[in-house]
Amino acid sequence: MNIHLSLTPVISLIAGILVLVMPKLLNYIVAFYLIAIGVIGILGLHQLRLG
Repeated sequence: MNIHLSLTPVISLIAGILVLVMPKLLNYIVAFYLIAIGVIGILGLHQLRLG
């Protein structure tokens, strides 16, 4: 059985849970998420497959 896990949905899920638990972290979570997605897009890491 192969499991393919994309990084973006996992990051989104974790960020969403953290925002619900601690709303004051919203600015930091959004900033980190945007930076991470930008770096992934620039470096072409979206082609990596885990699993």
